[in-house]
Amino acid sequence: MPKEIRFTNSPAQLRGLAQSALDAARAAGASACECEVSEGFGLSVTVRMGEPETIEHNRDKGLGVTVYFGERPHARRGNASTSDFSGAAVKSAVEAAAAIARKTAVDDCAGPPEPATLAQGAGLEELDLFHPWRLGTEEAIRIARRTERAALALSRKIRNSEGATVSAQHSQFVLANSAGFMHGFPSSRHSLALSVIAEDKGLMQRDDWYSASRLVRELADPEALGEYAGRRALARLGARKIPTCQAPVLFEAPVAAGLVGTFVAAASGGNLYRNSSFLVGALGTEVFARGVTLEERPHEPRWLASTPYDDEGVATRTRAVVRDGVLEGYFLGSYSARKLGMQSTGNAGGNHNLVLAPTGPDLPGMLRKLHRGLFVTDTLGHGINLVTGDYSRGAAGYWVENGEIAFPVEEVTVAGNLKNMYRGIVAIGSDVVVRGTQRCGSILIDTMTIAGS
Repeated sequence: MPKEIRFTNSPAQLRGLAQSALDAARAAGASACECEVSEGFGLSVTVRMGEPETIEHNRDKGLGVTVYFGERPHARRGNASTSDFSGAAVKSAVEAAAAIARKTAVDDCAGPPEPATLAQGAGLEELDLFHPWRLGTEEAIRIARRTERAALALSRKIRNSEGATVSAQHSQFVLANSAGFMHGFPSSRHSLALSVIAEDKGLMQRDDWYSASRLVRELADPEALGEYAGRRALARLGARKIPTCQAPVLFEAPVAAGLVGTFVAAASGGNLYRNSSFLVGALGTEVFARGVTLEERPHEPRWLASTPYDDEGVATRTRAVVRDGVLEGYFLGSYSARKLGMQSTGNAGGNHNLVLAPTGPDLPGMLRKLHRGLFVTDTLGHGINLVTGDYSRGAAGYWVENGEIAFPVEEVTVAGNLKNMYRGIVAIGSDVVVRGTQRCGSILIDTMTIAGS
């Protein structure tokens, strides 16, 4: 059995460190202060072709502090951090932040969040986010080997592996500010991943799959994940180009999650107040096809992006970001909200559990809906312009005829404009996967330009 590993500091000790930073800021003459103290530990093991390639034990800690001098709209702000939790180091970090703030230009939007927006009482419910995995190195190696072996056993055409990785990570933090907010909690995140390479007639194809959860028992079975990753790589053998055409495109669920992520970037405060997004001024307008609903659900127990408050302590809430195609909300922290003359949406630090509601069938049913067109399972490149919405990315996948996969496709480019793509969504599949903060199924778009041979 692996030796039990615990956090170095107790929650009370983290609270004490945060309070010492607040006290030091007050002594330095700051009008307000925010502080986050965190630590984490974990194990990550990668096995490649049956042999351990990397074994990483991590144990990290840090204290970050932000101080303000003056009140809005005449506030100055400074930041500093330290990985040393000694009293002298904490005081030194606060003094460094204060020195920066004194020499920084006034920012009319700088300042801590409004006290009324901070989470408190019922907003601090337990979300069951911490499920430690006392994973030992030898056990991790065995799991990774089982995963990789399942893929290699499928066919002699699977000639190589980029490795199977098993990871168990644990963290805890305390967030505090001079308005009286102080809270924190532990959390866990565990994962299993595999990437393999298939080869036939001198031509190679790679594919991968992974699973992540806060609970070990919810991770995919190692053999099942390994076999699935292997079958994906084998299915891509014999890929070819197709002629340039206009056709419907079905994005597989993991790739579709990227489309949702691009929407989030366009709807986020920093891009909006800099006028670097095609969604500036789009609140209340139809930006997706009718029937499309995107919810943010931050209070779901055990989900990977659940939290009662954002990185500023502002309370999170369940909401519809898009309802029946209409954009109802942006993703704003306190600073970007002030820049836009709006209210924080509790998204300092990012979004929390975005759920794209299915409107269509499972994957076989979505292929039948596609009927004839391109099924995209992988994209590459960074051809996305958030200002104009122009979208152009390299792609690989499968050509579909009569609702059935006909042959694998590679070295093509799919292009369009996100404004048209989002409004051209025909259906969202029930083949939901979790990728980071997003849960969505495959997305079928009515037409795109496919540049091939």
